[in-house]
Amino acid sequence: MTANAQIVTPRNIEILLVEDNPGDIVLTREAFRMADIGNSINIAEDGELAITYLDKVSRHDPSVPRPDIILLDLNLPRRNGREVLEHVKQHESLRRIPVIVLTTSDLPEDINDSYNRHANSYITKPLDMRQFMFIVSTIKDFWFGASMLPRT
Repeated sequence: MTANAQIVTPRNIEILLVEDNPGDIVLTREAFRMADIGNSINIAEDGELAITYLDKVSRHDPSVPRPDIILLDLNLPRRNGREVLEHVKQHESLRRIPVIVLTTSDLPEDINDSYNRHANSYITKPLDMRQFMFIVSTIKDFWFGASMLPRT
């Protein structure tokens, strides 16, 4: 270790999961628990709730934790994931939060549109738990291990 090296201490990761499917919410929570990721998962069950949550974050409301990362489904009631993604990336105080689109769609137009709206990653939801665990492990290794998340 060099004199300039820093020791990074683990910290709780705040995740905002924007997902309307109760089964996928349970699956995601369980997969993150099994992957032993120290985190808090806050849920927004539709696009409108996600935008309301993020507006509170942008106003520095102390009752709402700022997410370190957002997992975003595209197919949401009230306001869709594209609108949520656009909202995040258009607000100065939110745009550095990485947004991982995690959705069932593998349509090229959905993928391209998400990246055009500045998604940081696009992942198609797998159909079985083993594959989903692999995805969560990959997210853990890359986003919570290899990369540096922005600080507030």
